[in-house]
Amino acid sequence: MDDDLIDSSSLSLSRKSLLPGTGFFYPDSLDDDRDDERVQEAVDGAEVVVIADSDADGLGCVALLREMYDAALDVEPFEEDIAERLASEGRPTPDEEPLDDEDEEDEDGQESPVALVGASPHNLEDEMARVAEFADEGVDVYICDLCPDRYKYVEEELNDLLARASSVRWFDHHQWRDEVAAAVRAAGVDLVVGDSDEECTTDVALRSLDYDFDAKFTDLAVVTRDHDLWLREDPRSDDLADYAYWTSSEEYVTIVGAYGADLPDIVEEYIAERRVEKEQLIDLAVSRAEIKQVGPWTVGVTYGRCSQNEVAEALREQGTDAAVIVKPAGSASIRGTDGFEHCHEVAGQVNGGGHPKAAGCKPDIYDDMLDYAHHWSTQGSAAKRVILAAFERVAEEVEAAEEVEETEGDVVDDEGPDGDDVDDGEADDEGIDTER
Repeated sequence: MDDDLIDSSSLSLSRKSLLPGTGFFYPDSLDDDRDDERVQEAVDGAEVVVIADSDADGLGCVALLREMYDAALDVEPFEEDIAERLASEGRPTPDEEPLDDEDEEDEDGQESPVALVGASPHNLEDEMARVAEFADEGVDVYICDLCPDRYKYVEEELNDLLARASSVRWFDHHQWRDEVAAAVRAAGVDLVVGDSDEECTTDVALRSLDYDFDAKFTDLAVVTRDHDLWLREDPRSDDLADYAYWTSSEEYVTIVGAYGADLPDIVEEYIAERRVEKEQLIDLAVSRAEIKQVGPWTVGVTYGRCSQNEVAEALREQGTDAAVIVKPAGSASIRGTDGFEHCHEVAGQVNGGGHPKAAGCKPDIYDDMLDYAHHWSTQGSAAKRVILAAFERVAEEVEAAEEVEETEGDVVDDEGPDGDDVDDGEADDEGIDTER
């Protein structure tokens, strides 16, 4: 295939926003060997290995652990590299794939004894298996900001990891199924799951690690939470989220480890440059949005390569209770509001999961490249239908649950033989739970 056909850098912005980035067209089969080499190189000789989601929250945990183990890298080579990227004419645009850690050469060949292995919910078990295979015996392992949907998905890999490591600790704040959490703990993992409405995973790690962290790390957790829980009260939180996406994981961990949430001027300049096109892609996605009424909720649905949180915020300002942003790669982000806290339930019906107000999924509807061609040319019409159908099912479930709650909560008045009313509302004392 001609490389130009999958390189979107020369396309107009409107066409670029309809197609996935170059990395989408790179076969998974070719990635396997490359990923083996990446993990083997990262964990070679490491005393500690952190398997973390490569967003700001997961990487914030890595920064804390490197501080605790006195294993932070020197920040100067990374700052010099940022300056070089700003000066170059061929730097990537915001919609392209984030920098790959293995493509970034540190001038002084730095390696930390606290190794970072980036993962996602979709490849967690693969990265666990690689660490179990390549890490040294007796290594301490941390898993951060990742949640398996089913224990069976990670059971074999977790057992191998436990056999290899001296300890495995797991910090997270997602919605865990009770049976999954119980099984992970029973296997021998120190699992700490925070309240997903109150904490991000960096918060969980900060309070769980036995170390007196400097105030900048407490501030880092607060600002990370501000974005991860979509509170939007601190403008620095958007900077952290964008920077974590646009740069390599090693660079992000090193920069926030050195500066906390107050990013240096060179990083702020880099973020500002990359936001120009980001804002244009957001505007395109918002302009494509359709507003649907599903049960009691108003749902905004759109398509495009864009920053989903900002698009969701724009749709919320238009009066929607929830937003669905379908991506060219086939996945979708679901965002809620105070009026809609069922995102994880909707996502759970279409091969995904997450939080009550923020979740992700990838409908299982892509059997071959013709399906993807239809996806791109129709701006995700099939995916939109499947996800909206999931909204309808959740609406029916919520309505049914409310009817049951109303029925169980009603006080049944009946007339006794002496003409007095008999209050059957004391059923609560007999073990009937009328609150849900």
